[in-house]
Amino acid sequence: MTSLDKPTEDAQRGVHAQGGQDGSQDSRAVTEAALFEAFGGVRGMVETVLPGLLFVSIFTINKNLHFAALAALGVSVLLVVVRLVMKDTVKHAFSGVFGVAFGVVFAMMTGNAKDFYLPGMLYTLGLGLAYIITTLAGVPLIGLMLGPVFKENLSWRTRNPGRKKAYAKASYAWGAILLAKCAILFPLYWWADTTQLGWVLIALKIPPFLLAVWLTWIFLAKAPAPIDVFAEMEAEERAAEERKAAARAGD
Repeated sequence: MTSLDKPTEDAQRGVHAQGGQDGSQDSRAVTEAALFEAFGGVRGMVETVLPGLLFVSIFTINKNLHFAALAALGVSVLLVVVRLVMKDTVKHAFSGVFGVAFGVVFAMMTGNAKDFYLPGMLYTLGLGLAYIITTLAGVPLIGLMLGPVFKENLSWRTRNPGRKKAYAKASYAWGAILLAKCAILFPLYWWADTTQLGWVLIALKIPPFLLAVWLTWIFLAKAPAPIDVFAEMEAEERAAEERKAAARAGD
């Protein structure tokens, strides 16, 4: 077994030591911070909503597809530039730019303003299915996403069954919420007009996301603490260096 999977006595003591009230509070605080980092926090939500809100607002007023699409793309690029200037992480803003760019291309190619939303809807459908399928396969997607954030990598798969169960519950929750969202949006794509679809989509941006994040926090806050495999590897390296130093001293 590798150092990421091999249990160590110190790590196990660390997990059990956090079982009390102070450890529980620390675990909750770590979970909150990790989720905030992974999902972008308030700023990430604003960057997700703003381009679509601008598009549907402009299109509702003047029905100008080109102007609405280019305005949405422009504000997405501006959000990336602001993050670059402030030297912040740009992964959430960049994902927004790519999503908006695909929407603009689809809408321009077909001439149908509703197609601005289609790439994002297909992405949501694919992501919802991915959460369910990976969990059924025994590798819940939310664990793959959050493992590096918690510095546990994939150790939860073989060494921390309580966290694996929590990740599975969270992934099922994300999958169910995203698929329920798709069950609302895809019929509207066929039956509603562009403005109706757009405003419903904007309304469904934040609440389902917050529900999924909250459920993830609930499941992980009750789970065993993550095993910091990076700390373990550093400890093993220090121990190896100490053994080499002792061997040289003995010689």
